[in-house]
Amino acid sequence: MYDYLIVGSGLFGSTFAYEAHKRGKKCLVIDKRDHIGGNVYCEDVEGVNVHKYGAHIFHTNNKEIWEYVNQFVEFNRYTNSPVANYKGEIYNMPFNMNTFNKLWGAVTPDEAAAKIEEQKQNAGIDKPKNLEEQAISLVGNDIYEKLIKGYTEKQWGRSCTDLPAFIIKRLPVRFTYDNNYFNDRYQGIPIGGYNKIIEKMLENTDVQLYTDFFENRKELMAKADKVVFTGMIDQYFNYEHGVLEYRSLDFEHEIHDMPNYQGNAVVNYTDRETPYTRMIEHKHFEFGTQDKTVVTKEYPKEWQHGDEPYYPVNDTRNNDLYKKYKELADAQENVIFGGRLGTYKYYDMHQVIAAALRTVEKELDS
Repeated sequence: MYDYLIVGSGLFGSTFAYEAHKRGKKCLVIDKRDHIGGNVYCEDVEGVNVHKYGAHIFHTNNKEIWEYVNQFVEFNRYTNSPVANYKGEIYNMPFNMNTFNKLWGAVTPDEAAAKIEEQKQNAGIDKPKNLEEQAISLVGNDIYEKLIKGYTEKQWGRSCTDLPAFIIKRLPVRFTYDNNYFNDRYQGIPIGGYNKIIEKMLENTDVQLYTDFFENRKELMAKADKVVFTGMIDQYFNYEHGVLEYRSLDFEHEIHDMPNYQGNAVVNYTDRETPYTRMIEHKHFEFGTQDKTVVTKEYPKEWQHGDEPYYPVNDTRNNDLYKKYKELADAQENVIFGGRLGTYKYYDMHQVIAAALRTVEKELDS
């Protein structure tokens, strides 16, 4: 008999399992996939650690979380500096002085700020009614048209004029020549890939792969006193209140017989016509020198039954629906819900780990 059945071997479940084991608890981790790690899983292709389910770049301002993950693996000094490709024109991200110089020839911060302010005033938007108006009211028309509009419409699968304004509360604008995408103090990629973290976390825990919780629900739940569930919360309750919306992704992996395909780990394609949102060249995450390279194109799409859900659609309708499921979840005495899908939140990796540690503290240290 186990103390905990943990459904899902991603960061939340693996962190919980590791901490529970430290406290003398016995856990069984199950996963329907053929590998551990959830969406942070890396696959070795031609000697390159390929982020199979999309690029994962660890970043945080939380020193405790940074030290926590570094106990499992050493991180490199990778700094996320994506570039945007708009119809063959290359721009630095996030919006900074390099971007403004390419757009308008602006050399000083005052020149760039004046140009943005001029465009904002010309737009004359006082109360933005949708995402398009909100973005233009923040950064002006040029940045919106070239670097926001197409990418956002592909990401969400609908026109910016049909998306609510609150999706973009702010847009990062830097009047410095700084291409570092994140403001966080700590940033990097695990040397050797994310698998090393998960393997360390689960090295003293029983793991059962190829196991679908919903196909063996009664039998599996009978194996443990409590369940830690990191899947879709609406699916757990058999969609009792309706289906929550998620966005999904299709990935197209390509091997190229050359050492360097695009010169950067992340290139965003911000025009509407290119069907994918970005292209990832994985070797650059770890400064690889392999003779071949692997690139991945990401195609966002609406989630349908059978697809992998990647992130929640946190608009008003879905958040209200989630509250109903949260009430059901709170009434479960022996089930703990966690992770992106279990709590219907768009967590970054450091936030997932922090949430798991808080859950462990509440569950086992109180």
